[in-house]
Formats: sequence, C-alpha cells, structure tokens
Amino acid sequence: MPKFFEYILMAVGMVIIILVSYWLGQQAYTWMPIEASTDAKHIDDLFSFLVTMAAVIFFGVIGMLVYSLIFYRAKSGDYTEGHAYRHNWKIEVVWLVIPTALVLWIGIYSMNIYTRMEIAGPDRLLADSEPAYIEVIDRNNSNTPTTIEVVAKQWAWDFRYLNTDISSNELHLPVNRRVRLLLQSEDVLHGFYVPEFRIKQDIIPSRTITFQFIPNRVGKYKLHDSQLSGTYFATMEADVYVDTAEDYQKWLTEIHEDRTLTANLAVSEHARSPKKVFNSHYPTVIPTQTDTITASDR
Repeated sequence: MPKFFEYILMAVGMVIIILVSYWLGQQAYTWMPIEASTDAKHIDDLFSFLVTMAAVIFFGVIGMLVYSLIFYRAKSGDYTEGHAYRHNWKIEVVWLVIPTALVLWIGIYSMNIYTRMEIAGPDRLLADSEPAYIEVIDRNNSNTPTTIEVVAKQWAWDFRYLNTDISSNELHLPVNRRVRLLLQSEDVLHGFYVPEFRIKQDIIPSRTITFQFIPNRVGKYKLHDSQLSGTYFATMEADVYVDTAEDYQKWLTEIHEDRTLTANLAVSEHARSPKKVFNSHYPTVIPTQTDTITASDR
C-alpha cells in the first residue's frame, strides 16, 4: 500500500480514537453517584479527564499494534530477527517528550481542580435530572461554617455538635452551608467517606483533622469507613441527612427529646453466631456498646 494511504489511514484512526475517548470520558460522569456537594462536580470533571486520557493511550497503543500486525507482518517462513533500531534520537525525544507532557498536563489540571475546590463557593450549583426524592436549593444563606466533631471508634460514629449539648450517631447537615468537621479517632485508622460528596479523608488516632465542604443537595446518604479498621469495619456506617435550613433547625430542637435507641450494627453482628468455614482462633475487639442516639449529657 502506498505511504500516502497509510498516512490517511493513520489520521482517520487517530480521529476515531480521539472521538471514542472523548465519548468514554463523557460517559464517565454517569458511572459516579449523584453529586451532593459543591466539590463533587470538580472531582467528576477530573475523573472524566483521566478516563479520556487513559482511553487515548489505551486505544493508541492497541491501534499501533494492529497497524503493525497488518502492514509489517513477517512473510511466511521468515524467521529472521527484526531490524535492531537503536540510537534514533528522534524516537527517543518523542518517547520522552510525550509522556512528560502528559504527566505535566495531568498534574497541572489536577492542581487546578484542587485549587478550585479550596476556594469554590456555594454559587456553583448542580444540574438537572436529579432523582425525584432530591431537592436542589439555589443559594447559600450564610458562609458561617457549622462545626461538628466527628469521633470514629470500632465500630461506630459519634457526631457532636459544638456549642450545643447534642450528640448523635446520625449526621445532619444544613444544605448550602459550609460544614467544618473535626475528625478524630479513639483507636485505629478510620476513613470518612460519603461517595455522593466525593470526599474521603483518613482519620488518624491522636490527631484532630479539620475538613470543610458544602453539601448542596437535600437528601439521605450513607457514610462509610473507607479504611480496614478491624473485624466489623464493613458495618461501620451512618446515615447522613442534608436538610433544608428549616428541617435542620427542627432536628436540632427535636433531638433533645428523642430517646430512640438505634441498633449498632457491629454489636448486632458480634452477638450473632458466626458462620465459619474454619476457626482462625484470632481474637477481635468487642464493638462499642454505645448504641443510643440521644442528646448528649456531656
């Protein structure tokens, strides 16, 4: 085949690879859970960008392999070694420049995203097609952060609202208000992770880690422990509610009178007769028995 047609074929292939990679990058938005914080859109943009770049590299390598197999196959019965292609400065420069440029591009773009997350205000609101049980609120009423102390322990969460006497194992947050979390651990390494908020922060024993974000979508979510914190870490979950300002104030008022007991999943799991394939004889920590959700007496 004449070189001209090879060049045309390569150009068409590159255009197809770029279009398919861009399409995959756009599809990546649908692979994530709904966005429920102002930072979520930034994380999704970064994820889409990385998927696009990875697809370009993947399909580019596969395309070159297919191209070589089609146009540069050895003839039948030809078992001679290929040409030793050494000391070609053009190829070495390309091989160095392209990966370096890609890594710098990804690094600068990621840094830009994290910088925008640090300064992003609540004006950046979410898009359309939200589920029916979700309500989108338009504006922030105040930038005064709501400060909540989050204590993780094997295997339960405790949320203490500063400047009040409220403690709960449910996390209630006011929508479109900056939330300031003081993350602490009483025993081992834990991880604060709410997928819809796109935030995940390790909680290190003997340290208080401050973390801020702005939830902007009313709804109910689930907090997970993202670190392997022991036998029952999979049960270490908590309900997270993003409330309207009125509902949030109503909850703060009602929690003083609420004495409802809620089950600690780790305690329940520990009390059950285990179904064991074999007995490892490894002891485990007994889960915390503080399974109440009440106003604190502290």
